[in-house]
Amino acid sequence: MNGIRLIAGLGNVGAEYDDTRHNAGFWFVDALARAHSAAFSRQSKFFGDVARITAAGEPVYLIKPTTFMNRSGQAVAALAGFYRVAPESILVVHDELDLMPGMAKLKQGGGHAGHNGLKDITARLGSAMFWRMRLGIGHPRTLALEQAVIDFVLHRPSRDDRAKIDQAIDAGLDTVPDLLAGRLEQAMKRLHTAPRS
Repeated sequence: MNGIRLIAGLGNVGAEYDDTRHNAGFWFVDALARAHSAAFSRQSKFFGDVARITAAGEPVYLIKPTTFMNRSGQAVAALAGFYRVAPESILVVHDELDLMPGMAKLKQGGGHAGHNGLKDITARLGSAMFWRMRLGIGHPRTLALEQAVIDFVLHRPSRDDRAKIDQAIDAGLDTVPDLLAGRLEQAMKRLHTAPRS
C-alpha cells in the first residue's frame, strides 16, 4: 500500500484568522514542517504555501491553501495533479466540530458533514477517497456556548481548549511516520488509542 504523499492543512489566510479554531489544519502542517526543518513558500500556481519533506527518499508535499476555506480544493487538486498524487495518497487535516478538543481521528473517505473545505476538495478531486485527520475543536452547544457555529469556528479557543488541540496535534504528528510509510491502519490505531489528558 502506498503511503501519504501530499498533506493539506486547511485554514483561512490572514493574521486575523491565525489563532482561530478553523485554522487547526494550518497549525498541524506548520508543526510538521518545523519538525522537518522545512519552510513554506508561496507558490501561486498551486494557490497555496508549499513545503517539501522527505520520507524514505521520496518527496512529500505540504500545502496550506491561500484561497479561503471554501476554495481549498483548488490548491489541493492543482498540487496533486502536477505531482500525480492519487486521492488515496492525500491526507487533509482539518478542524472537526463533532469531536471535543483533545481528540483526533483518522479516516479514509466519507462525506463532508458541512465542512466547506472538504466539500470543495471532494468536488475538485472528483473523489472522496482521500484521507482525513479530524482535529476536535468542540461544538458551541456541547461546550455550553451560545455562539453561532460560524462565529465559533472563526474565534480563538480558550487557553485550555487550545492546549488540548495542541495535544491532539502532537498525537497526530506521532502517526506521520506510519502514514508516510503506508502503514495507515497502524497509524489509525496509534491515534485512536493515544492517551488523552
